[in-house]
Amino acid sequence: MQIDQQPAYLLHARPYRETSLMIEAYTRDHGRVGLVARGVRRERSRLPRGLLQPLQPLLLSWFARGELGTLTAAEAAGAPIALGGDALFAAIYVNELVLRLSGRNDAHAEGFASYALCLARLAEEPAAAWTLRRFERDFLADLGYALALTQAADGRPVEAGADYAYDPDSGALAWREGTRWPAVRGAALLALARDEIPAAEQLAQLRRVVRATVRHLLGGELNAWSMAMRPASNEPRG
Repeated sequence: MQIDQQPAYLLHARPYRETSLMIEAYTRDHGRVGLVARGVRRERSRLPRGLLQPLQPLLLSWFARGELGTLTAAEAAGAPIALGGDALFAAIYVNELVLRLSGRNDAHAEGFASYALCLARLAEEPAAAWTLRRFERDFLADLGYALALTQAADGRPVEAGADYAYDPDSGALAWREGTRWPAVRGAALLALARDEIPAAEQLAQLRRVVRATVRHLLGGELNAWSMAMRPASNEPRG
C-alpha cells in the first residue's frame, strides 16, 4: 500500500546496512511508523538525506508492507524548528517519550497535534518545564493513560490545600509519611487540569508525578532522564 504526503516528524534514525537508514517517524494519520530509507547514505541519493533530521516538519511518502515500510519520498513541510540549550534537551526528551510510549501504526491525531504544538512552544517560550507538563498531560490522555487531576482515589474532589501521594494506578491518595509515591499538592493537580501554570515548587511536583507515571508504564527509565539537569526550580529537561 502506498501512502503519500503524510505530515510527519522524525523521532529517531540509525544507519542500516551500508547505504541506508532505519528511521522511526511520528505521523498524523498512521502514528509511529518504521521506515527504511534505502540508499540515502550514498553520495548521490534520490532521497534528500539532509531533510531526514529531527525537528523538521516533513511530508513523507512510503510503501507499506509488513512492519517496516520503504520510504519513497520526503519533502519539507515548513522551516526546521530551531532549538538550543534547555529547549533542545526538552525536545530530545519529548521524542524519546513518544518513541517509547506510542505503538507502531497506532494513529493518534490529537497526540500528533500536541507534539507539533509542544515543539512550537519550545521554540517560542524561554521556560520549558510548563510546556513539557502540558504536552505530557495531553499526550498521555490521548494514549488512554490520562492523569487523574481533579478526583482523588477515594472518589472525592481533589482539594487545593491538601497534600497527596500520586499512585500511577490509583491516582491521588491522602498523603502518608513513608509512601513510595511522589508528593503533590492538590493545587498543582488542579492547575494542570485548568491549564494554569502553578508555582515553581508545584511545577516540580508535577514533574515527579509524570516521571513516576511514565516509569510505571514503561517498567523502566528513559535515557533522557540521565542527562545532566539544572536545579529543580527550573527543571527544563523532562
